[in-house]
Amino acid sequence: MTLKKDVTNLSKKEYAVMKEDATEAPFQNEYWNNYEDGLYVDKINGKPLFTSRDKFASDCGWPSFSKAIADDVSEEFDDSFGMRRTEVRSDSSDSHLGHVFEDGPQELGGLRYCINSASLTFIPKDDLENEGYGEYLSYFK
Repeated sequence: MTLKKDVTNLSKKEYAVMKEDATEAPFQNEYWNNYEDGLYVDKINGKPLFTSRDKFASDCGWPSFSKAIADDVSEEFDDSFGMRRTEVRSDSSDSHLGHVFEDGPQELGGLRYCINSASLTFIPKDDLENEGYGEYLSYFK
């Protein structure tokens, strides 16, 4: 996995999202409407988090997934901004990814992992082997 990124090399927006728990603007982020087959990995350490097979159109303006593929993803109560919600974090990079809600498609389990594009790097299916993620090709068969 060659995509690891030092925290000091994050853009201001990436740093604000991942390390200061910010949220990027809806419909103005890189992956909200990307439906190409591939793997979404942690922007900092390259750990696989989500696949395109679990991504769905939620019309919320952020990438939405029905589940995470990593046991590295944790959920924590978040009452910031006067809201009661569940934050999604990457444990290994100690980073904010987004939030999970219980309003996802019931046929997919009912969850909507609403994730900031700024916390993700997308690896197209055709590049998985070359980028060191060949073992994840099985998700796309």
